[in-house]
Amino acid sequence: MSADERRESVIRAAVTEFARGGYSATSTEAIAKRVGVSQPYLFRLFPNKQAMFLAAAERCLVETRQVFEEAADGLEGETALHSMAGAYQRLIADDPDKLLMQMQVYAAVAAAEAAGDHAFGESVRAGWLELFDSVNLALGADADDATTFLAYGMLANTLTSLGFPAGHRIWSGFYTSAQPVT
Repeated sequence: MSADERRESVIRAAVTEFARGGYSATSTEAIAKRVGVSQPYLFRLFPNKQAMFLAAAERCLVETRQVFEEAADGLEGETALHSMAGAYQRLIADDPDKLLMQMQVYAAVAAAEAAGDHAFGESVRAGWLELFDSVNLALGADADDATTFLAYGMLANTLTSLGFPAGHRIWSGFYTSAQPVT
């Protein structure tokens, strides 16, 4: 396996491990074990645990943005919105670690900010801005529509993380395309 391929497998393992354990509780040993490499080898690919976490966070944001862009390709307005909403629900149903990683990212950035580490969240904020811009463009450069779409997405993240099943009355206010995949 090349160094790039190994780096890729470390990022995938980091997503899984950080999604399940969070930043503070996840050890680099667990990531190394999942990949099947030594801990020192991880540090040849990444300078530290924070770099691994940020690479995993960036990966989730990039892949979510790509899902939205592919879903909206060639579509406009509400058709694009519903296509993106459905694609996102499929993404988090098919790969629940992506959702859990997102939730861990928000908690880790908030904790870092509270501790005075404002640099930690810079790349996450940059990735979120790219996600917003992509959604905004797909929805006709209407910032209100993009904000509403992402706000509903965050509510969907929260409800899904809390374990509200598809079909629960809490989802009744969501348009059908944004309801959980059953």
